[in-house]
Amino acid sequence: MTRRKNRTGAPAWSGRPCPLGATPDAEGTNFALFSEVAEGVDLVLVDDDGRYRTVPLTEVDGFVWHGYLPGVGPGQRYGYRVHGPWDPSAGHRCNPAKLLLDPYATAVDGQIDNHASLHERDPHGPDPRDSAGHTMLGVVTDPAFDWGDDTRPGRRYADTVIYEAHVKGLTRTHPEVPPELRGTYAGLAHPAVVEHLTSLGVTAVELMPVHQFVQDGVLQGRGLANYWGYNTIGFFAPHNAYAAAGSRGQQVTEFKEMVKTLHAAGLEVILDVVYNHTAEGNEKGPTLSFRGIDNSSYYRLVDGDWRHYYDTTGTGNSLLMRHPYVLQLIMDSLRYWVTEMHVDGFRFDLAATLARQFHEVDRLSAFFDLIQQDPVISRVKLIAEPWDLGEGGYQVGNFPQLWSEWNGEYRDAVRDFWRGEDHTLGAFASRLTGSADLYAHSRRRPRASVNFVTAHDGFTLRDLVSYNDKHNEANGEHNRDGESTNRSWNCGVEGPTRDPAVLELRARQQRNFLATLLLSQGIPMLSHGDELGRTQRGNNNAYCQDNEISWIDWRLGDEQRDLLDFTRRLIALRAAHPVLRRRRFFLGETVRHAGQPLPDLVWLLPTAEEMTDDDWQRADAHSVGVFLNGDAIAERDERGGRVVDDSFLLLFNSHWEPVGFRLPPKTYGERWTALIDTADPEGTPDESEYKAATRLTVGARSLMVLSRPSRTAG
Repeated sequence: MTRRKNRTGAPAWSGRPCPLGATPDAEGTNFALFSEVAEGVDLVLVDDDGRYRTVPLTEVDGFVWHGYLPGVGPGQRYGYRVHGPWDPSAGHRCNPAKLLLDPYATAVDGQIDNHASLHERDPHGPDPRDSAGHTMLGVVTDPAFDWGDDTRPGRRYADTVIYEAHVKGLTRTHPEVPPELRGTYAGLAHPAVVEHLTSLGVTAVELMPVHQFVQDGVLQGRGLANYWGYNTIGFFAPHNAYAAAGSRGQQVTEFKEMVKTLHAAGLEVILDVVYNHTAEGNEKGPTLSFRGIDNSSYYRLVDGDWRHYYDTTGTGNSLLMRHPYVLQLIMDSLRYWVTEMHVDGFRFDLAATLARQFHEVDRLSAFFDLIQQDPVISRVKLIAEPWDLGEGGYQVGNFPQLWSEWNGEYRDAVRDFWRGEDHTLGAFASRLTGSADLYAHSRRRPRASVNFVTAHDGFTLRDLVSYNDKHNEANGEHNRDGESTNRSWNCGVEGPTRDPAVLELRARQQRNFLATLLLSQGIPMLSHGDELGRTQRGNNNAYCQDNEISWIDWRLGDEQRDLLDFTRRLIALRAAHPVLRRRRFFLGETVRHAGQPLPDLVWLLPTAEEMTDDDWQRADAHSVGVFLNGDAIAERDERGGRVVDDSFLLLFNSHWEPVGFRLPPKTYGERWTALIDTADPEGTPDESEYKAATRLTVGARSLMVLSRPSRTAG
């Protein structure tokens, strides 16, 4: 864009101080910007031909600078210049040479080019170079959209299966998606992608960050990109690079079309949101928006050293969660995505930071109070990543009642069990049954636990069982980034191999993880492509790899199709049986079966005897059975009737040799049907029925699932 001479126009009409942002009507647009420190604010309008027109906002109410411009409507690009103090030692960094993005912009045009004018020269004073032409611009958008009969799926937590996905990575190479739509919101809504999701059986798509984010210069200088998107600058704007239709407001319409399409298919849309920090980083980062508008109001600064930023996120800054306008920004953003964009919930990145009003993580913080009381946000799905990088930041199990949490304890325990580690059986049992030890003390239910084995941050499932060490060389950090090691999987060979025995063991371990995840109480979350055996070639920190390393490869061989079919069967099994997705923890309730009382859950040794305290303490205990009593679910359906189900035996063996299991006596059930056997290449058992008290063999590092019908149904 060629920059032409800036023109200064007459002051805007007074307008209104609320809502914040750019709000169009039939006659024009109202602009409103918060800044407590500003001494003056100029609205800058950017025409299609590159001309800049500056309009002073002379009205200010309660630190909100506002004005109304007749004749300005959707599609208009704009930014702000804020006049005020430059005094980093006092936390102030106003510099009218910087053209600033509206924090409330609902669409953003362009991307920063990392020009030197975007940065300051602290401690040498404000940089006089104008950043116009090198930064992003807000776009006035038309909120009108024909939602038709759009209806939120409203899935119960107990029925939810989450699919964590990246808009671009999921669709970039899909052969049935037209090339011009690949990697976009429209591509994700393509019938071929929707069919994959619905046939898989997942109920919710959790999208990695789609708020407008920034491509930082350090990565671009290495020929890389900020692929994951945890670098937000616009909390109201869908990321413009994911739009096939354009970035002058078209991205908003395209995002809404995607949501509408997914809803029509019965799929909920959950957004991974990053409210803990912004893309401006620390004092060495670019001045794009918040820093130049009101640095000390938006950011948490080091006490007594306000030149520097207090950082619990590892990204250079943290938002000031005790400032009323920061809290308003977050709540307004959340409500916007629910009411205007129709999303169904949120996963909060590094959510412990949001609970830091002062230093410690506080369950009674203002942020949680606002969520609890809000009539809109309190009714959607709320998922926390319950940790940050600050002191005391690991908070698994400590979030309020409304919240579910990514259960890092689940991931670690399940990985250790199937790795064959000693002293893992007790933790594995707790995680399999919903982690009551973490959540029941605060009267939360199994839905509090979002169970996962893999996620975007780490190895893919295939790589988890294929590599003992990370291989992040492509990231340009000499393999120093990411988790340090995967420890030994005893798969014989690391990385690519043609050894049939090694390949089968890896495939079996993938089936073990998927089966465990989908048989566990709580909310299961799959990482996109794990059902297809996706690999990142051993890279466990692919945050900067916007290429084939991260994108799903949709070329499926027999092994990938078998894994996909196996995953579909598991999800269908879970959906068909309430005992596998209880709304309450197992509490020891008993019902009579064959004249004998049976608890809702029984842990069994391979000998069919009940586990004792001593058995749980054995270091070498790697095999266990669990009886799930479908006649003792202790729940009611929507009409008040008692819910009953088939009963199940789950037999787990993480030992490197086969283990013989004796089935329990007739009091548990006379005949058992085998449904799943991960030792089989397709996960299908060889034999279908077993009598009570007979013996069967569970293969090395494998599990079996058996069932018998309910005796009290009806």
